[in-house]
Amino acid sequence: MPARRDDLFAGSLFDDPRDAADDGAAPEAAPILFGADETRRIVAAEADDEGLTLWRRMGDDRVVVERVPSRPWLLLAETAPGMTVTRELEGGHYRLLCEFPSREAQRVARLYLRDRRVEHAAYVSPTKAALVATGRTLFKGMAMAEVRRMQIDIETQGLSGEAASSRVLCIAVGDNRGLEDVLVGDEPDILARLAALVADRDPDVIEGHNILGFDIPFLLARARANRVRLALGRDGSEPVSGMERNLALGGASRPFRPIYVYGRHVVDTYLAVQQFDAARGELAGYGLKEAARAYGIAEPNRIELDRATLAETYRTDPARVLEYAAQDIRETQRLAELTLATQFYQAQMVPDGYAAVAVTGSGEKINAIFVRAYLNASRGLPQSRGATDNLGGHVETRMTGVVQRVVKADVESLYPSLMLKHGIHPETDCLGVFLPALAELTRRRLEAKARVNTCPAAESRYWDGLQGSFKVLINSFYGYLGAPAFYFNDPVQAGNVTRRGRELVLKVASRLDADGARIIEIDTDGVYFVPPPDVEGEEAERAYVGRLDDTLPEGIRLAFDGRYRAMVSLKPKNYVLQGYDGKRTLKGASLRSRADEPFGREFLERSIDLLIEGDTAGFAALYDATAARLRDHRVPIEQLARRERITSKTFSSSAKQRTAVLAQGVAVGEYVYVYERSDGKLGLMEEFTPGSESPPAYMEKLHKFACRLREAVGPGFDDLIPRPSRAGIVRQPRLDLFGDG
Repeated sequence: MPARRDDLFAGSLFDDPRDAADDGAAPEAAPILFGADETRRIVAAEADDEGLTLWRRMGDDRVVVERVPSRPWLLLAETAPGMTVTRELEGGHYRLLCEFPSREAQRVARLYLRDRRVEHAAYVSPTKAALVATGRTLFKGMAMAEVRRMQIDIETQGLSGEAASSRVLCIAVGDNRGLEDVLVGDEPDILARLAALVADRDPDVIEGHNILGFDIPFLLARARANRVRLALGRDGSEPVSGMERNLALGGASRPFRPIYVYGRHVVDTYLAVQQFDAARGELAGYGLKEAARAYGIAEPNRIELDRATLAETYRTDPARVLEYAAQDIRETQRLAELTLATQFYQAQMVPDGYAAVAVTGSGEKINAIFVRAYLNASRGLPQSRGATDNLGGHVETRMTGVVQRVVKADVESLYPSLMLKHGIHPETDCLGVFLPALAELTRRRLEAKARVNTCPAAESRYWDGLQGSFKVLINSFYGYLGAPAFYFNDPVQAGNVTRRGRELVLKVASRLDADGARIIEIDTDGVYFVPPPDVEGEEAERAYVGRLDDTLPEGIRLAFDGRYRAMVSLKPKNYVLQGYDGKRTLKGASLRSRADEPFGREFLERSIDLLIEGDTAGFAALYDATAARLRDHRVPIEQLARRERITSKTFSSSAKQRTAVLAQGVAVGEYVYVYERSDGKLGLMEEFTPGSESPPAYMEKLHKFACRLREAVGPGFDDLIPRPSRAGIVRQPRLDLFGDG
């Protein structure tokens, strides 16, 4: 394989491989993961026609600006009319390198090829393309605390910056170098002072909670209205809004529009907390105050203000609003440190900007790492293979209901471990970067994880963030292998991985059965079970899982992954776990949905508590009492209204017609709170009049909420929880033929 030279990108994009020795050895793993260029402390990068501008924050906190040559490029599978090939790379499907004198020339060529359906490989982002080409990445050698991070939060009159009556009341600004200020005064003056403060403090990162969806768009609109330049860029430019894209959240996604500030990264903790919670399922909502409380980082004596009356509160008690805004930026700073650490440390590996890394799926991150490695070796890229039908992991629920004394055993990193043990990799990976990268990530993760508990607190957070970023990428290698969108995918080998995974987890299940354990649920790489009768207490449970681990092949580790006082098992991937400390975890869409009305969420939570205690009569009584409150109009509208986000589908989908009527004049991306009216229409919460809600509609919703717990009750559910009539819950009296009375 061609060795990389220090000046590889000094002139053309890639050196000619004939200039370097080819010893046939596999590439070293570190350059694959982190890029072959070792330049450290890069905090921002911007591409132009001449190359890359790099900002490096040195150890003394000075910022040094450097220039690196780099030319826009793309790869062709075969020659195309009007395209000049610079050089042919070695092997691969996309092997014809075309370089361009400007970003615009590359953009025109890319659109030309797309319109004519000519196969090509290219990146839309000029900065990402240049980072791939030069082998550079951000933040090498830096902890998150070393990057200068600024938090911005605005308090406003109105929710749309375009409205004539709207204005910015104050802007709270803080950073991780000790700044905390709340800007007040005339609106034009506030906006100008914000721009001056950003220029003076020179942050590398700007953070905010819903800063992409609200704060910066509102500030830009008010700056236009006041004829003020909101010059937040390092070159004095204003923020630019990008095209709408989707953020992957487990099996769901949510649209957003990125904001670009030249030379800086804009990251949104509102999006970050949704990613952070996607696998954990701990939050019912993603507001700043709710997330801060849930994660134990809320301000002491937290002020709560009603958005609808905030402008009036500002007029009567401005000091209270200013402290409220200051508390917002403190919580935002802590929330960013918690939810964005993984993305920050991944930016040390992935050739892209930090803001882009924060919202990009793991598969594309791995893809970019591999593309960089191949181009660094002057090799062409393979063609992506189409999808094939493969059986996934083994998922099975064997017991439903409320189960006491539960243990979970988990095969650590099952799919990555199988790939490493059996050498499973894409057939098209002729350089052999897939397995070395996976092995090195695994090694580094274990090394970082070992340091978490042996270092001082500040250093420990660095290693924990680092090991978390490695873990996310490690667990994404299988998904990358099976996805049809990536250059080095291989669905046949992905099927090989899942087949071996099913065999392994069923082997564990067979041993549990033989020992007299009772299996509750098997989910791909983990098993929830009730231990055998002679295994009592945590020490014995851990020892038992250790004995199970001894039966597995070398390189595959079964770990003790938790013990729980009780589990409410409903159906595959839908359950409730209650720890011995009382902490409860809800898993699955049947138990938690963002579309649920607050009264329904509260009913489910209280019902689960009752069922765990075996109090089915209490569950029925709660159901009856809630139905009676709904029937008698005794539930506050805040508990009945649900939040709906306005999207383009709101106005085009027949299923959203009732919402569309209320959404006229509401911007896409904003939210409305709606309730069921007695006339069958939806109403806005702020226009609610007492008694206008529909009791029958809400009692029917209550029954649907209760039905989510059907499996926890068993065969007697319909007798316990009858469907309500318009009059409420009507229970048929039982005829006792053999009673005393």
